[in-house]
This record gives sequence, C-alpha cells and structure tokens, in this order.
Amino acid sequence: MKWVTRSHVHVDRVACPWLITRFVDNQAEFLCVPKSQVDRIAKASGAIPFDAPGVELGHHDGRCSFASIILKYDLKDPALARLAKIVHAADVAEDIDKDPIARGLEAIAVGCGLRYPNDEENLAQQFEVYDALYAWCRLQAAVSQ
Repeated sequence: MKWVTRSHVHVDRVACPWLITRFVDNQAEFLCVPKSQVDRIAKASGAIPFDAPGVELGHHDGRCSFASIILKYDLKDPALARLAKIVHAADVAEDIDKDPIARGLEAIAVGCGLRYPNDEENLAQQFEVYDALYAWCRLQAAVSQ
C-alpha cells in the first residue's frame, strides 16, 4: 500500500512510517510531498494520507498522528503506548517537557534532518533509532507489570 505525508520529515512523520512498517503494513511505500500536494497525490495514487492537516491519521483530540494510527489500527501493545507519549511530547512544541525523553528525540530528529535532507534516507536512518527506542519501551513495559 502507498502512504503519503508532508516532505521534510520530522518526529511524527518519522515515527508514523516506522509504526506503519513495523505493525500495520510491512510492504508500505511512502511518498513525501509538499504539504499543498498531499490531498492531490492521495487521490491520484490511492495513497493513505497521514500527518497532514485535515486527514484521518493526523492530529485530533490532543493526539499526534502516531497515536491516531495506534487508535485506528487497534494496536494494544503497552510499549507502543509508552512510545506514543514520547513521540507526542517531542512532536508538540508546548508538550516537549511532558516526557523526559522528548527533548532527546527532538534533537535526534533535527540532527538527522540536517545529515540526511533526503526524506527516504532520513527515514531509513531514523528507523534504527525507533527500533532501539521501542526495545527500551518494551523493557519498561515489562518492568512495570
């Protein structure tokens, strides 16, 4: 399946493709396009839009797009719930200090954006970060049970 979001990926637009690939659609193909073209590309290609204004898998009711995907696809993993809190805090500027890991994730996102301005390469590099962070979240979830 094709998925489409805004170009110049950052926290939520990296976390969402990671989540989609790992838990929703392991054959996902991601299109990163200018914000003004998300709707047009989605309609023309049949791609599912995410983390763009006005789309189902976007920011709603205090959720970031990552949490909207978790809700839509009924993902119940406690480690994903923990990761969603980190992603939300790192993605939503006014909530950056609501999770102690958020500023670090934001710094990684900025640094990767500077090192890898190509969205596809940036995603590939940051998936390793999310794999490691998810492993840590799984450990935290296991310890808290």
